[in-house]
Amino acid sequence: MALAALGWVLSDDGRAQRFLDLTGLTPDGLRDAIGEPSTHRAVFEFLEAHEPDLLGAADALDMPPEELVAAGRELRR
Repeated sequence: MALAALGWVLSDDGRAQRFLDLTGLTPDGLRDAIGEPSTHRAVFEFLEAHEPDLLGAADALDMPPEELVAAGRELRR
């Protein structure tokens, strides 16, 4: 789910740049860390921090936004 959400985040140049800016990742760093739990947490935290992104990702992934939030919470345990 995190990788699908990341794909959605990266599908828009402005949103992708905002994600990189907020996480401090570079494109190369993101490629290197794509499978890391910390990267997955960062994706969910990014979506949760901006409701329009959360709703857009949920719509694109055909799931309720609460499911994305729950997945993020599970990773933070």
